[in-house]
Amino acid sequence: MTQSERTGIKVHIGLIGLGKMGFNMRERLRRKGLTVIGFDRNPDLSDVASLDELVKMLPVPRLVWVMVPAGLATDGVIQELSSRLTHGDLVIDGGNSKFTDDQRHGLELLEKGVSFIDCGVSGGVWGLENGYGLMVGGNPVDVERAMPVFDALGPEGSREERFVHVGDSGAGHYAKMVHNGIEYGLMQAYAEGYELLVAKDIIKDVPGTFRAWQKGTVVRSWLLDLMVKALEEDPELSKVAGYVEDSGEGRWTVEEAIANEVATPAITAALFARFASRQENAPSLKMVAALRNQFGGHAVRAPKDSV
Repeated sequence: MTQSERTGIKVHIGLIGLGKMGFNMRERLRRKGLTVIGFDRNPDLSDVASLDELVKMLPVPRLVWVMVPAGLATDGVIQELSSRLTHGDLVIDGGNSKFTDDQRHGLELLEKGVSFIDCGVSGGVWGLENGYGLMVGGNPVDVERAMPVFDALGPEGSREERFVHVGDSGAGHYAKMVHNGIEYGLMQAYAEGYELLVAKDIIKDVPGTFRAWQKGTVVRSWLLDLMVKALEEDPELSKVAGYVEDSGEGRWTVEEAIANEVATPAITAALFARFASRQENAPSLKMVAALRNQFGGHAVRAPKDSV
């Protein structure tokens, strides 16, 4: 039961950005009893015709969640909101913004008396059913105000296992950045193991090997489950090119490791392997591409000979 369900207080929220994750987040919040008004540039997805209409429909003080790509897109939305929102409103950035951008956005909104929280969100396209892991940064008073939303988005179970108030502005996205850096290393390790098994002639059942690791072994994980699922759908990964994008967080993690003189050889090697994938077509990189598609719905490239 969410906090809003326990208290009986009706929570209204505006959600900007109804892409792969935002669309599912709107649905999960509604299933939990929250009133959500979604806005997207795609009119087929949007509940309102404009950002002005969304702001007008929200009760004051307003609560707005931004779920658009990091960088220029988020910058633009924050600028638009700063000219429309009023004193006492609260903005949450749930995208994958860089933590230094959060600090800038927070100051920009503060000039209008609008509060700001950064929220790292993990769960990918499976979050609708499974819930999302959340890492937030911001003022404790603002975080407490938004807890009904965080509780509704999180998986069932204790709050401590799905939510953390990491610290001040930028801390939530910093934690998510490190989370994604770890994710790079984990995927690379699974993928290299996959390539080694494929390369050995005495191994007759590669998918079965990974399937046998799903229960009771020390390497069991949700990523391993997704790996098995990817192999069940495409045993030879024939529909996937060994070309792997990186969306920014891995690079930022390595940059922060250098700045803080922290050795991160596994994460750094995983990032460099993605760079190498753009010149090669190794089986391990095909698996990394397939895993990114499984958990996040990230697009994969078809092999060149199948285009």
